[in-house]
Amino acid sequence: MEKLGPGDPQRIGAYRLLARLGAGGMGHVYLARSDRGRTVAVKLVREELAEQEEFRNRFRQEVRAARRVGGAWTAPVLDADTEATIPWLATGYVAGPSLQSVISQDHGPLPERSVKILAAGLANALKDIHAAGLIHRDLKPSNVLVTIDGPRVIDFGIARALETVTDGGLTRTGALVGSPGFMAPEQVRGDRVTPACDVFCLGSVLAYAASGALPFGTANSGVHALMFRIAQEEPDLSALPEELAELVADCLRKTPADRPTLEQILERTGAEDTLGDGGRTRDPWLPGGLVAQLGRHAVQLLDTENPDEGSPVSLAPPKELTKGAAAAGTDAEAPAAPASTPDTPPTDDTPP
Repeated sequence: MEKLGPGDPQRIGAYRLLARLGAGGMGHVYLARSDRGRTVAVKLVREELAEQEEFRNRFRQEVRAARRVGGAWTAPVLDADTEATIPWLATGYVAGPSLQSVISQDHGPLPERSVKILAAGLANALKDIHAAGLIHRDLKPSNVLVTIDGPRVIDFGIARALETVTDGGLTRTGALVGSPGFMAPEQVRGDRVTPACDVFCLGSVLAYAASGALPFGTANSGVHALMFRIAQEEPDLSALPEELAELVADCLRKTPADRPTLEQILERTGAEDTLGDGGRTRDPWLPGGLVAQLGRHAVQLLDTENPDEGSPVSLAPPKELTKGAAAAGTDAEAPAAPASTPDTPPTDDTPP
């Protein structure tokens, strides 16, 4: 979380900005509050994307679809203005770090029980996303937020909007659609993507959560070499416990039809009884030290003060808040990992 800079707006729509959360291929993400005091995350689309009508049309469609996503394990869109000079969307905010931050900085690999409950929560989130007619397409550790109550999935549907500005797999801003280390073989090949794509990405996320390593290695030898391994070679799951390794290996099958369904994944985790209603786990699911870390993240949010008073920057006439939206949380990061840099687990997200 960073202070607002001189070039940052003070307001977007009906939201007063408090801090910067991060940036990605899609745009900048801000911590903000509504006039009623609700804390949200606001994503502001990059200006060069906003100028492309094809992108705007797809973004409009994806935001409309994302509003239909229900369930307690995702972060639904609360508000948006897709017609603004620079489009934006707002979602609820969860004061928890990304899974990427938890594994690479805060704690390290999670114990097997925690990973199984993580798998169950993510499978439930993907069920809700797929039920709305969406495919996430960019499930990765930085798009999973970790809370005491359970995981939350963010940025669903966003990757598809970027596909309108691609050329040979790269966007016009020089970024891949999807994050190489967590892409499915069909994404690598440019084939038709189905919900089974998210199952493959889920397998990669679980492997990373359990071991701290990507199952197909990093892009230190080049992005194309990594993508070849994803499409052609078997994953390295040697650091995973046997039962978990079997589940992950099935998720990482090259042929989409050979991967388990989300219902089968839920059953195999053995964690269904641990998941309660309303997106809460019935029993503690994280190691004690990590729970303390999450408490500090929550305190950080409570301690966030409003930025200094300044002249609001009007991006477009505010629209009325969307009614009936579910409350959940999100941070956001566009689904792009620069094609010219090694794909160690994505670090361009800034944990809340």
